[in-house]
Amino acid sequence: MHKHALSAWFRASLRHLLPCACALCGAVQGDLVCGGCAADLAPHLYRRRCVQCAIALESPHVGQHCRACLAGAPDFDATVVIADYAWPLDHLVTGLKFRAQLPLADWLAAQLGNAIATASGDLPDVLLPVPLSPARLRSRGYNQAWEIARRLARRLDVPAHAGALHRVRDNVAQATLDRAERQANLHGAFVVDEPARIAGRHIGVVDDVMTTGTTLAEIATQLKRAGAVRITNVVALRTP
Repeated sequence: MHKHALSAWFRASLRHLLPCACALCGAVQGDLVCGGCAADLAPHLYRRRCVQCAIALESPHVGQHCRACLAGAPDFDATVVIADYAWPLDHLVTGLKFRAQLPLADWLAAQLGNAIATASGDLPDVLLPVPLSPARLRSRGYNQAWEIARRLARRLDVPAHAGALHRVRDNVAQATLDRAERQANLHGAFVVDEPARIAGRHIGVVDDVMTTGTTLAEIATQLKRAGAVRITNVVALRTP
């Protein structure tokens, strides 16, 4: 039996043997998000978005890009997201990020796999998580972006690498800064450690939330300098 098929069979068996509580409504059943809640989420999952930064495009917007990306395109080429960062999906991301509910990474990876399947364009050649600083990683004990990335890589059957890119220092929290300060705050924060994995390839950069896109833009700049030919952000939720 192929290793991916065996893994899927094992996970399905565990769901039958060890039912869990729905992460949203608490109903005891076999999936991380029950069928009822999944149906309620469906309207949140499909919105017309800028192909580059994934901000929602409101009618009667013409074209595939938002005005900001047309005015000053960032170094990343595309962004794929599940939905906006809003209730109830934000509860799943914060559960993964701050409450160590690691199984939620599997559900988010599954939804991202679906989103990538419906998006136009080729699959990334390799997935990289947005790295945490060494101090933040020690404090949290895990990188939520890597938890999503490694599960998504199995679903897409592409490699994922946690060490090709790393963050060399912590920064002031981005939420406290304006746009210019955000860009200055991140300058020099990321280093490509393994350029041989990057050069000539389409890189998928995985994260849990995209807010202004400044962090992902800085990462894309460093990856393009290392020779990446295309950068696609693969992000669970996008702040409206």
